[in-house]
Amino acid sequence: MSLFRLTLRNLLHRRFLSLLTVCAVAVTVAFIVLLSLSRQSVEQGAKKGYGPFDLVIGAAGSETQLVLNTFYHIGAPTGNIPLAVLDQVEQDQDVDKAFAMTTGDNYKGFPIVGIDSGYFVTRYGDRNLQDGNLYAHTGETIIGSYVAESLGLHIGDTFTGAHGLVQGDSHETAEAEHTEEHGGNHEEDHEEDHAAEAAGDSPDEEHSEEHGEEHAHESFQYTVVGILPALHTPDDRAVFTTVDYAWAVHGLPPEEREITAVLVKPASLLGAHDLKEVLDGSNGVQAAYTSQAVSDVLNAVDQGAQLLSGLTALCVILAAIAILLSLIAAVGERTKDVGLLRLLGKSRAYVWLTLTSEGLLVTATGLIAGLLLGHLGAYLLKDALFAQAGIQIEPYQWTSDHWLIAAGALSIGLLSSLGPAFRMYRMHPLALFKS
Repeated sequence: MSLFRLTLRNLLHRRFLSLLTVCAVAVTVAFIVLLSLSRQSVEQGAKKGYGPFDLVIGAAGSETQLVLNTFYHIGAPTGNIPLAVLDQVEQDQDVDKAFAMTTGDNYKGFPIVGIDSGYFVTRYGDRNLQDGNLYAHTGETIIGSYVAESLGLHIGDTFTGAHGLVQGDSHETAEAEHTEEHGGNHEEDHEEDHAAEAAGDSPDEEHSEEHGEEHAHESFQYTVVGILPALHTPDDRAVFTTVDYAWAVHGLPPEEREITAVLVKPASLLGAHDLKEVLDGSNGVQAAYTSQAVSDVLNAVDQGAQLLSGLTALCVILAAIAILLSLIAAVGERTKDVGLLRLLGKSRAYVWLTLTSEGLLVTATGLIAGLLLGHLGAYLLKDALFAQAGIQIEPYQWTSDHWLIAAGALSIGLLSSLGPAFRMYRMHPLALFKS
């Protein structure tokens, strides 16, 4: 009987224990593969998420928050800045391109971003749209490929936006605040109303302004005129329109018009440094290096990955213990079988190989199953990860980490096999047979 057939027969004889060992190895490998794919996707997505815009200007606050909101459409903006900041940036000779951005509204949870259409050529080059044309007038929009696919939007479709970065946030928050402040205390409400009437103010004036803003959003229609190709960046999950949409929705006069951020493509790194020195910290404005803020995020991700590494190490140890216990059980069951093989003339090396090959076969089976499970998990999680963070995991990607995972798993299987195999190797054939 060949060594492989003998090893396979021995494993099938202990089906349940062999299956548990394979599952332990598979789960460990799948977890490591999924962690590796996620980390690499985060790093790649973060690096290509901001394109050539090495500097971003916005309201004073957290630099990380400013960058994440501007380029990755995550979280809330730090605030607004005067429109005059854009004029100041555009007049700088060290600036190659600068684009104003306005945010704050959404359509079914996808952010509506106002920005000049030249942004797409500057960032992505002269790429053709998937369908339609770039916007040219207020109210016209182009949508990311993920938005079009998720919502089933087509050229010519119309919709209305909502205030806030998440669907329903504004209305629900206003209701909650109103209930918390006034719920159950009608007498105080009536007293405040009478006081307002005595002062000549309408008690419903504040509510009218709030409802007026809601009605302004409901009456402002957007029309889809273009669909972006799959860019594999956070822009796939955003709705883009002209910068002035926010001013049109709120009916702001020219002197009250503000913007959320300015994306700057500097002509040189020295120019970016000089512009940052001029604007950073002046009149509530901050200028942030995009790459530095992204690096801070990646460092935080790395710290989280280090914490998970401890859990990974524990899984590896448990898998090694499972292999070891399986082989120890095999040694106890087959002592007489091994003794008979030795008496029939089989060498010590053959006995040693029968046990180590069991450990390697179990490990290899768990390794293959784990690789498949890890990539399947990446495939199932890719939409959720992209919807939340704009990071697109590649479930079919094969990296150098896979070879390291495979080599590590087989090495652990081999090392776990050596102890029981060496014990059988040293024993005399008669002792094996009589034990």
